[in-house]
Amino acid sequence: MSAVSPDPRLASRHGLRLVRPGQRVTVRVPATSANLGPGYDSLGLALALYDTVTVETSDDGGLDFDLRGEGAESLPRDESHLVVRTIDAALARLGYARKGLRLAAENVSPHGRGLGSSASATAAAVLAAAELVDPADRPGREWALQLCSEIEGHPDNVAPAIFGSLALSWQEGESFRTAVADVVRTVVPIVAIPDFELSTELARSLLPSSVPHHAAAANSGRAALLVHALTRDPSLLLPGTEDYLHQSYRSTAMEPSALLIERLRAEGHAAVVSGAGPTVLVLADGEQEADEVQAAVERFAHGGGAGTIDTEQGRASVTGWRVLRLAVDREGAKVDVHPR
Repeated sequence: MSAVSPDPRLASRHGLRLVRPGQRVTVRVPATSANLGPGYDSLGLALALYDTVTVETSDDGGLDFDLRGEGAESLPRDESHLVVRTIDAALARLGYARKGLRLAAENVSPHGRGLGSSASATAAAVLAAAELVDPADRPGREWALQLCSEIEGHPDNVAPAIFGSLALSWQEGESFRTAVADVVRTVVPIVAIPDFELSTELARSLLPSSVPHHAAAANSGRAALLVHALTRDPSLLLPGTEDYLHQSYRSTAMEPSALLIERLRAEGHAAVVSGAGPTVLVLADGEQEADEVQAAVERFAHGGGAGTIDTEQGRASVTGWRVLRLAVDREGAKVDVHPR
């Protein structure tokens, strides 16, 4: 995706209008966990862990980027950053370009861990850009879903980031669609985040080009059961999270995560790979089970949970886990427009 030049002469040449300087918009976007076991590339859950981006337009033609939190030491602060490129792409889609930008980003979701950090950044940028154009040209969130899904390649993370709760997403021709379902209030998401990253590209490269018919049939049944478990009967979360399509193929790239999932499931907890991994997501039914899950992860971490895994850079050590007890975010991205 190429950025649109902020040069007003080039904007005029391409028939783009310039957004007004002096506008300020803040977008808060939840982290997300996709797949949820059998819901490969179709199910996503919004989590109460938030990244925040504030965008302010200026007329000086420059870029001022204050980046804090996760990734602050490694991510770029120039036109190549995903948020900047996405703002420009969204504005161009709406017939606009910009001159200068002042950005302030507070990243809380860890990067490269399977918690939808790129989807959160993409959603924040698209929703912010939609507020910068003239009121008559501002699109709704369905438009944001289409563009974000195009950029990400699929809607499973961006849909819950935009709309919140449990998102069931699919593609019809060139269009992306989603249906949002309410999650039972007793469901408590817990994430165990190891101290190594795993790229989505590497995780996808480990998947076979086809799977046996019986595996596909079994997986479709479990995905349907999972939706029922999350929305009606959490006692069925353990069988509902059984996967036959992707997790076993990826286990060699995240052996500590795969081992933790195996141990948690053996104890009766609905543990899965979060997104492409390596974070482990557990869907607990109530606070008592959430306590049990946290205690089980602590035992694992202090009793052999460290190890080595293969990454794109070679062998890497796992020395620790960060465990967060979260909630289901039920609102999705929040947009605040600051008056001049």
